[in-house]
Amino acid sequence: MEPFDPTTHPHRRYNPLTNTHVLVSPHRTKRPWLGQTEPTEPSNLPQYDPACYLCPGNTRAGGKVNEIYTSTMVFENDYAAVLPPPGPVTPPVGHPLLTAEPIQGGCDVVCFHPRHDLSLPTLSLSDVENIVDEWTRVYTRRGTKPGIEYVQIFENKGAMMGCSNPHPHSQVWSLSTVPTLPAKELASLHNYASTINVRSGVPTGPDGHACLLCEYVNHELSVPEDEGRLVITNEHFVALVPWWAYWPFEIMVLPHKRHISSLVHFTVDEKQAFADIMSRVTKRYDNIFSCSFAYAMGIHQRPLPPCRDGDGIYVQDADDIAHLHVHFEPPLLRSASVRKFLAGFEVMAEPQRDLTAEQAARRLRNCSEVHYLHAVEQ
Repeated sequence: MEPFDPTTHPHRRYNPLTNTHVLVSPHRTKRPWLGQTEPTEPSNLPQYDPACYLCPGNTRAGGKVNEIYTSTMVFENDYAAVLPPPGPVTPPVGHPLLTAEPIQGGCDVVCFHPRHDLSLPTLSLSDVENIVDEWTRVYTRRGTKPGIEYVQIFENKGAMMGCSNPHPHSQVWSLSTVPTLPAKELASLHNYASTINVRSGVPTGPDGHACLLCEYVNHELSVPEDEGRLVITNEHFVALVPWWAYWPFEIMVLPHKRHISSLVHFTVDEKQAFADIMSRVTKRYDNIFSCSFAYAMGIHQRPLPPCRDGDGIYVQDADDIAHLHVHFEPPLLRSASVRKFLAGFEVMAEPQRDLTAEQAARRLRNCSEVHYLHAVEQ
């Protein structure tokens, strides 16, 4: 029997954050493609679009007029997915298999910049820092409202990810319950902390307990680059293709020097490093296929910001087991027009990918951090 080779032999990889598996089929990367192709995202957008609902001074679909903003702008979504309290009374249960739970909350839109033609990879580093500041303010404001149990920051970039407007923006949804995916991750982090002994030299979570993601990133930093999954490292953060990645060029961004539970725990240097790595990751994304690279991005952290004591110091609690990290989940697979589809086996059985995480990380490491549009200008 031949020895196992993860670059050619199909195998399953375990995701300890969600307690799930992904089927990896590296031998299928040579499969010919005669399926659907996508139109590429335009790269010649105007700096201002009079028909855009998010440009400064324009009237939104709901009739409200945007301010003439010069940096970031935040407003409540005119077509919010959840509505503020008070909510309806919980309905009686007609059958234990058919339950419904009323949800309240709010949905905010965070415009990154007044210019219509920019995005995270083409914004200046100071502009990205402004965005991090705005995310932190919205997370804090929404997370301290009565009845809110979770705040999710996310961005959909590109039409193929369902983004209805190319103007650079993200969203923040606050809910009266913790949603399914972050709840799974938090449960895994709690379970790891209560059952695993701390390894020497590895950063720890609250009260010195083991942290699943502290342990994981520490291991990834020890793997030789040509064998590993690291893409970018700076003083405080790493960007890597996780061992259990599902999407072709999926990336996780997370701190590596210490356990950080949420945006509000950043030092000034950590905030700058976070903005730096977010900018560099998205530049490499655009440079893979020389296009505006579509993705879904989300920040997972404490469900809510911590309380402060009488001296203004954040009070540690059980939710500090959360280890802040960012998921980038992009659909493009072979080119700017060929995407991965969630279908068949993946819908009925479990996630599956062809390109290995190590191959994807190598492709991303080989990409320039000079944006392809700026390289043309030079």
